[in-house]
Amino acid sequence: MGIDPSAEIHSSAIVEDGASIGPGCRIGPFSIVGSEVCLGAGVELKSHVVIAGQTTIGDDTVIFPFSVIGEIPQDQKFKGEHTQLIIGARNRIRENVTINTGTEGGGGVTRIGDDGLFLAGCHVAHDAQVGDRVIVVNSAAVAGHCVIGDDVILGGLSGIHQWVRIGQGAIIGALTMVTNDVLPYGLVQGPRGELDGLNLVGLKRRGVSRADISALRSAFKKLANGDGSFMDRAQALSADNAEGGSEYVDNILQFIMGESDRSFLTPR
Repeated sequence: MGIDPSAEIHSSAIVEDGASIGPGCRIGPFSIVGSEVCLGAGVELKSHVVIAGQTTIGDDTVIFPFSVIGEIPQDQKFKGEHTQLIIGARNRIRENVTINTGTEGGGGVTRIGDDGLFLAGCHVAHDAQVGDRVIVVNSAAVAGHCVIGDDVILGGLSGIHQWVRIGQGAIIGALTMVTNDVLPYGLVQGPRGELDGLNLVGLKRRGVSRADISALRSAFKKLANGDGSFMDRAQALSADNAEGGSEYVDNILQFIMGESDRSFLTPR
């Protein structure tokens, strides 16, 4: 594709041969765009942005100064294999953010969805899969191979351990270390993250009905206080929810029954 004639590139920026620059892109002073980078329409790089590797960035994404996007993984097993970073549309990536490409052993692709907000100093590591409308607050870190669902909020200075899954709509408090999977719509907080309840504020903001919120509250209590192990309670809840139950409860159950390399944060 090359460089679209409508793109604006500052005279001090470096765009290597082979890069694809879409229509309406703006590349600011002292920015560097590598030879295998593809920028969609309307992408804006403020000053001093580095985009490296085999990196694709979706339309209308804005990246702020001193971010480094698409550099090699921070993984000692990485031996220079050809891997990718794919970022969706309309993301806002603020100052000093780092996002790495994948590794061969982890599937080869780090992926970011659409409409995300990545605040200053946060990090997304190799092979992470991040959904749509995710907010990663200042200096939070997502380790390798994590799966972050849609509409998740990661609080400032939080850390997500490698291989952890964070379910859709969950919220992680500031200064929280998360070492196990988090149920969809869960609320996790504390220095060593504990599942303290549901993200009720987030559910209400998204217009979830009272009936569904009540069903989620009931499901949470059954998972916390029922008989047997956590998986026994989940299976019993699945049977109760099988006919005409809440789709939100079903999302939690599918998450619990899905494949995971970690155990779960269970309700207190």
